[in-house]
Amino acid sequence: MQATFTIIITTKNRLEDLKFTLEQISSLLALPNVSTLICDDGSTDATSEFIQKNYPNIHLIQHQKSLGLIASRNELMSLVQSDYAISIDDDLHFLSEQPLHQIEQYFQQNPKCGLVGFRIFWSKQPPLSQQTSDVSLRMKSFAGGAHAWRMSAWRAISGYPAWFVFHGEEDFAAYELFKKDIEIHYLPSVLVHHRVDLKARKNNADYAIRLRRSLRSGWSLYLMFFPMNRIPRLLAYSIWMQLKSRVFKGDYRALKALILAGFDLITFGPKIIKNANRLSEKEYQEFEKIENIRLYWKPEK
Repeated sequence: MQATFTIIITTKNRLEDLKFTLEQISSLLALPNVSTLICDDGSTDATSEFIQKNYPNIHLIQHQKSLGLIASRNELMSLVQSDYAISIDDDLHFLSEQPLHQIEQYFQQNPKCGLVGFRIFWSKQPPLSQQTSDVSLRMKSFAGGAHAWRMSAWRAISGYPAWFVFHGEEDFAAYELFKKDIEIHYLPSVLVHHRVDLKARKNNADYAIRLRRSLRSGWSLYLMFFPMNRIPRLLAYSIWMQLKSRVFKGDYRALKALILAGFDLITFGPKIIKNANRLSEKEYQEFEKIENIRLYWKPEK
């Protein structure tokens, strides 16, 4: 039977998170119209051995050396042969009933929509309630580990920028989709649980690396997609906000990240020029009218 959906997951050294996720979505993995692709991006915690032993039907891609999250997602997307691809993080699972049916139905009812982003609850513990008054709407971008592609939309763009390594690939794709007149929608009927403690993340050892990658990808996106007259002010504002909200409050890891991101931007110069796909002023104004991404959801009181 030809698969209608492909679930894709990238992972690296997070075996316990992955075990829990696979257990939670096991009923979906068993469906005859679902295939599953996992990329083990250079894990050293026996991730691949676990998948091969316990989930032999999963198509496993194993990197001996890490290539990065974005390169791994590109590789998985290139292997998808179904109508839809569902991308989830290795520490995220569905809470809604019949999410695949809801995704397919929404795509069928909204032919201009090429990608749907899910309603995401961020916490180590599940939500006390799943009820929401959120409604579907068009939005600017999406979360990389909680969305579904219509594969014809994916093939209409150039893929993710692997040179970003991590962070920013969603906005890159969002701008390219906008240029192709393909819409991104919020689908709140599909609720997922991202098992992350956001407050604790700042204390993680990779905090400065994440911030550096976030800044350099954001600045690169300005230079590739925004009208030239808009860029200086946006760059200046971005730098000022980092100084004001982090550095001036004693966060010197942020200062290091800010400086290194600036050097990265110079290194990225040739790639920025090669991948430039600038919005006209009219397109920019139209894009700004679209609703911002719905990234964080909390139960209503």
